[in-house]
Amino acid sequence: MLGLLTTLAVCGCGNHTAPATQEGSILRRGLGGEPASLDPSAAADTFSVQVVQDLYEGLLREAANGETEPAVATAWTLDASGTTYSFKLRSSARWSNGEPVRAQNFVTAWQRVVDPKTGSSVSNDLRPIAGAAEIMSGKAPPSSLGVVAVNDNELLVKLSHPTPYFPQLLAHSSTFPVYSDASARSHSAKDWVSNGAYVLADWRPGSRLDLTKNEQYWDRDRVQIQKVQYQIAPDQYVQFAAYRAGQLDLTDTIPPNALSSLQAEHPSEVVIAPYSAVAYYGLNMTAPAFAKNPKLRIALGMAIDRRRIVDALAAGQVEAFGFVPPGIWNYNPAKIEWENLPDSEREAEAKRLYRESGYSIERPLHLQLLFNSNPAIKQTATLVAAMWHEQLGVQTTLTDEEFRVFLESRKDKKRWDVVRLSWDADYNDASNFLDIFRSDSANNDTGYSSTSFDAALNRAANTLDPDARRVLLESAEKLMLSDAPAIPLYFYVSKHLVKPYVLGLTPNSFDRIRSQSLSLAAR
Repeated sequence: MLGLLTTLAVCGCGNHTAPATQEGSILRRGLGGEPASLDPSAAADTFSVQVVQDLYEGLLREAANGETEPAVATAWTLDASGTTYSFKLRSSARWSNGEPVRAQNFVTAWQRVVDPKTGSSVSNDLRPIAGAAEIMSGKAPPSSLGVVAVNDNELLVKLSHPTPYFPQLLAHSSTFPVYSDASARSHSAKDWVSNGAYVLADWRPGSRLDLTKNEQYWDRDRVQIQKVQYQIAPDQYVQFAAYRAGQLDLTDTIPPNALSSLQAEHPSEVVIAPYSAVAYYGLNMTAPAFAKNPKLRIALGMAIDRRRIVDALAAGQVEAFGFVPPGIWNYNPAKIEWENLPDSEREAEAKRLYRESGYSIERPLHLQLLFNSNPAIKQTATLVAAMWHEQLGVQTTLTDEEFRVFLESRKDKKRWDVVRLSWDADYNDASNFLDIFRSDSANNDTGYSSTSFDAALNRAANTLDPDARRVLLESAEKLMLSDAPAIPLYFYVSKHLVKPYVLGLTPNSFDRIRSQSLSLAAR
């Protein structure tokens, strides 16, 4: 795991009214987009995962600092081969309807995730489990997955190969149990059954989600906040205004143009920390312009001045010339070969490759750039379109969509040539970032397909020696970067405004803040 992250404080602005007591306390959180789903098997976006981790709990959970700790599982053993885990489940673990959480709930949930009929976007997370790859490719039934309920309180998991990050994975929402398909997919609070610290009380799409404390939760005595209200606000300026007006206690973003003044004037409420996530543009590898034209793909990447982007965003982002963020365990991130070229040489090379790929000022490339509605994301898209036009003469049409609409549109390659995407770590391993470019990955929006890349990842997955495994993963990243199916833009930092009376927030590299880790101080 990554070490504890430093914080920069900032912002005592606005109304500081807090509940006078913990009893009946409400935590009001900003959420930068509508969750696509609260079903653990379908929660693939940041907003969904944030809420799901309040509603559900896996075998392990993330502590406030991002480290894993026991949850539904109280203890576990790993055999000498490093491939077979035995988990002892907590007898006091309950669903919100009072029924016990059983080992079979995990078996059923995990089989459902890898079943191709489910179409789960997080299925690749379970690839290390024996049989998962064959099931996902349709070559074996879900029942052949290497997970067995020995009895109600004992779960046996067989891996296809030793997986150092597997305990971290068990704290991610893709491995959470579900009570039933119906309850997991329901938008109705009356049908909701979950096993985490909170249960869904109300969901008003486009407005808010209300959660209440799960009185059946095994660790309920340490859950101090009674109610959590997620206020959906895709516009970061709307969140900021609500925070200043005392209508939010915790935001998940900070407007770039407000950051410097907040840091200067209110050094107690802004929390900024490194975040294992990358923003990038995916190129439609099935589009005629890109399919067999690596020079054009590389030219578009070279024409972008990443320094201009991070300067415009002004929130501590770091220019990305590779895909895997810095700080990932046992890994030396690869870099694009031309990273250190002076701007004049980089721009000249971009123009040369553009001409050689069959385009010119007289015969410009026309692109459709798709992104989700967000001021900072739109600002970046506008900048990139301007750079492409200035350097190469590319004509770019910008299309922004509401987040949930965008999540569907990105799967339809007829709607875009370039799509704005991001990936944040599910667990602390380079494979989590690289696996999304596998030919058969549900997250491979670009359509990139390379037998050499897939083979390097497969060899890494079956390599026990950590140094040899690292070399294979690094070679895979270098290969993908040279093929250029995607254009890395920048690595993130997490940014939150936090009222002084919100206690217990410790930033971590995953930027996942569980409400049960927090408390509210009385004024």
